[in-house]
Amino acid sequence: MVAHFVRLRLTLLANTFRRSVWQTIGYLFAILYALFVIGMAVTGAVAGGGVDPYLTGQVVLIAGALAVVAWWVVPIFAFGTDATLDPQRFVSFGIPRRRLIAGLAAAGFTSIPAAATVLVAIGLAFAWWRTPALIPVALIGGLLAVALCVVGARALTTALAPLLDSRRSREVLAVAALVPIVMIGPVISWSTSRLAGGAASGDQVRSLVTDVAAVVGWTPFGAPWGIAPAVEAGHWGVAGVRLAIALLSLLAMVLVWDRGLARALVTPPTAGAGGKGKGMGWLGRLPATPTGAVAARALTYWLRDPRYSASLAIVPLLPVILAVAGGSGGFGEILLILAPLTAWILGYAISADIAYDSSAFALHVATGVSGRADRAGRALAIGVPGVLVVTVFAVATFVVTGRWDLAPMVLGVSYGALGVTLGVSSVASARLIYPVPKPGESPLKQPQGAAMATLVAQMVGMLASFTLSLPVLVLGVMTLAISPAFGWVALVVGVAGGLAVAVLGVRVGGRWFDRRTPEIMQQVMAQA
Repeated sequence: MVAHFVRLRLTLLANTFRRSVWQTIGYLFAILYALFVIGMAVTGAVAGGGVDPYLTGQVVLIAGALAVVAWWVVPIFAFGTDATLDPQRFVSFGIPRRRLIAGLAAAGFTSIPAAATVLVAIGLAFAWWRTPALIPVALIGGLLAVALCVVGARALTTALAPLLDSRRSREVLAVAALVPIVMIGPVISWSTSRLAGGAASGDQVRSLVTDVAAVVGWTPFGAPWGIAPAVEAGHWGVAGVRLAIALLSLLAMVLVWDRGLARALVTPPTAGAGGKGKGMGWLGRLPATPTGAVAARALTYWLRDPRYSASLAIVPLLPVILAVAGGSGGFGEILLILAPLTAWILGYAISADIAYDSSAFALHVATGVSGRADRAGRALAIGVPGVLVVTVFAVATFVVTGRWDLAPMVLGVSYGALGVTLGVSSVASARLIYPVPKPGESPLKQPQGAAMATLVAQMVGMLASFTLSLPVLVLGVMTLAISPAFGWVALVVGVAGGLAVAVLGVRVGGRWFDRRTPEIMQQVMAQA
């Protein structure tokens, strides 16, 4: 059964390559990047093991724990549940859950991140090459950590997916999942304060790493990586307890996954309870034009569709994250990037609008909505509120930091980023159609073939946005490095350039929309 799941996963992956050349190219780039990361990690560990095995073991423990945390947290918001082998597709086969879990877990190791993690874990074991007897111990701990990564990621995404049915649950989940990110700031501040007062000596670095590893080694994330260092230090009791923590954590994740699958196999996905509509909503408030109708429909989606609102869950938390990242002093000048960062997120949020429409996109085709009206309506739906949010965030940062002298530059970069990303998204969403969660499905669910296609599309869009934003970014740097007077130039260039790119993006995206409407419809319906 396990071998059958692995073959099925590899077959689906091969079919994805035959269907899309771009996904194949993206997959090759991902493989090259993974090989680079593997080489750097293993080389550093082996070299460090030859100089200071003890310190290297502590560093591996901390880095390994961060990897496990990333495996558990990142898929929830960045990629979601991998639906290549959706458990609900196997309901009619009557496969026992234990066999299903074993098959899905084995298939989970066929992804690039999982394979890379396995190779890194094996390579890190050779950090103990000066004590060959420790290599098997480190291998056991590393492979246990990899199992925790894969099983934990699957268990959490499966268990948390139903929580997104209600908006309140989504907000609580967003806050809970962002706690590790928010904690990065205090950790950095604490580390900096420990090493303040000039260049840190080797003893200071060793003491800091040892203190952190002493705490992390007792968590489920660091326990498997801490088995070998404990054995090397002669602490066999500590090694045994850490092994028990790792095994019990793995067992707990399996049980969580089993409960989640039990619910998923008998409970069909739902769109959640809908409220009673009153009046025409935004359709009755905006102009009765094609552009106004599209904007009203898009605004309705932003407020009611979890797939849209979940992508903006991080925006209200950005001030907290940046404030904590600013150090122990609280709000610092790092807060000045709040408005540009928010503008970037809001503008790029419509890069998959057409894909999210699913079968409802047929309304645009049947009614003959022009490409320009479609692109303009979607851009205005997020652009107009976006200008208000960005302005409020910018003014708040000036009040808190007192840097009113940088106000023109910050506003110019912010408005420029919003306009540029709106323009690029207006083109990208009409040209790059990739799989997204269907209406009614959890935003955490990752459709088959979506990960690589999403990565390629976002990389292309971000590169284009960065390139078009270079003029105002250069002026921002000149404002900081030469004279605040350049801030006024940045304001003019940012507003004018952002508006120009947004208008141009709407026009170019509209032309592609009109020219490729049948092909777009075919792509959207194939994924519906």
